[in-house]
Amino acid sequence: MRLRIVTHVEHPELRGKLPDLWPEFMHHDEVVSSFWPQLYEVYPDFQLWVLDGRRLVGYACTLPVVWDGVPQPNGVDWAVTEGPGGMPTTLCAIVAGLVPQYRGHGISAVVLGRMTKLAAAHGLDSMIAPVRPLWKERYPLTPIERYVDWRREDELLYDPWLRTHERLGAELLAAAPSSMTVTGTREQWEEWTSLQFPEDGEYVVPGALAPVRFEGGTGTYVEPNVWMRHPIEEPQPF
Repeated sequence: MRLRIVTHVEHPELRGKLPDLWPEFMHHDEVVSSFWPQLYEVYPDFQLWVLDGRRLVGYACTLPVVWDGVPQPNGVDWAVTEGPGGMPTTLCAIVAGLVPQYRGHGISAVVLGRMTKLAAAHGLDSMIAPVRPLWKERYPLTPIERYVDWRREDELLYDPWLRTHERLGAELLAAAPSSMTVTGTREQWEEWTSLQFPEDGEYVVPGALAPVRFEGGTGTYVEPNVWMRHPIEEPQPF
């Protein structure tokens, strides 16, 4: 494996070359979707591509934000609406993903380390992240506020993605119970999920971290995430 992490500034041609890594419904948060092009157009030096030799195997998106130290409940939606206003203080990691065959090999930790170095290089005080817990989809009925308290016998966090952050020194700040919101008609949800929703009520949907609630023919999914904060090491002078 010849791992390299480059910025979008260095390799803009890589955008659009990765296969889709997320459930289809995750692309339909209107707040995030409307802002997404700005990540590459306005903040290209904060977007990362992960390469194995010449093969594109993953990506990470970050955003410099103004943060007052209070973890907002609307996580990702907050980051792309209120976060960018003013002189940035903090780097917010929005998303990171790897193609399936590259998962479980420690690459995620390398990518997180690269993001914290990016924050340091831009003079930002820390890196925060509304983290999407990897195994929360296995427990969609459990409130995120309880899930974040789950720990293994060795006292490390139960969730493997949260645990990766923790092992790198990140502090768990708080749940972000309404990090993203996806709303669609019954027909749209059936197209996104290949399921049927015959009546109003709550449904467990593959890939969703909480149930999708239908009311009056409209389905709403509110995604819970978890705020974590990574300290930044000051660059050492030569």
